[in-house]
Amino acid sequence: MRTVAYSVQVADSISIRDCKNGFKEKLLFSDSDELFYELHSGQYIYIFKYGVISFHDLTIENINKKCFEILKYAKNVVSEEISESMEIMIGGNLNKVSFGKVSLQQFDVESIRLIMLNVSQSVALDKYANISEQILEDTRGHTSYLEENGKLDISGRKLKRYIGRVLNIKNKISENLYIFDSHDVSWEDETLNKLDQDLKRVFDLKDRYRSIHDQIGIIKENLELFKDIMFHRQSSTLEWIIIILIMVEVVDLFVQKLT
Repeated sequence: MRTVAYSVQVADSISIRDCKNGFKEKLLFSDSDELFYELHSGQYIYIFKYGVISFHDLTIENINKKCFEILKYAKNVVSEEISESMEIMIGGNLNKVSFGKVSLQQFDVESIRLIMLNVSQSVALDKYANISEQILEDTRGHTSYLEENGKLDISGRKLKRYIGRVLNIKNKISENLYIFDSHDVSWEDETLNKLDQDLKRVFDLKDRYRSIHDQIGIIKENLELFKDIMFHRQSSTLEWIIIILIMVEVVDLFVQKLT
């Protein structure tokens, strides 16, 4: 039997609480970060708070329909969807994970759930990789301007917003992605734990996570330098203002003595 797990980034975030209250399908699992539903036998929907929805064994038409239903609980719907899929073959001689394909000896809902989870994590990493690469590229532009002109082309307020954006991305990655931890369903099952580790390896999740983390680190170092330069510039400006005020006072006293 052949099925497909398909995950897509539809928004920046999805309200798990609102979705749980409003989405009327058979709920198999829920916590503050995710919801796992069964539509019909073998058909599942996995909803994550970081804006990714995963589907198992649904047609494109039904996927679009369910996405539309769930979008009412989403925030900041994305204009360009990021998606990924994994083919699942059931009835093989052993459990095996290869690029774009998983073979399972038998149908198991927790195995399907793990596959859907890892495909969704891969989609989320693609999103954060795109964001961090764009910010890194913007940062390179500012450092190039600094090299060529000896000064920054970014104001204090804009720089603070820039720093806030970087910190928010770093926090979201740490909060939402379970790259280095085995999922709860695999803690007490050796077969599921091996499947989880094999999926992480095939999707290259850990290396991709580290790459994003390193990019964020480089951006933070540059922003710290920008901040120091900005504060030095502000400090120098303040010193000149004080000097000018003192000179004005001295001139005023001199004029008063002459008169």
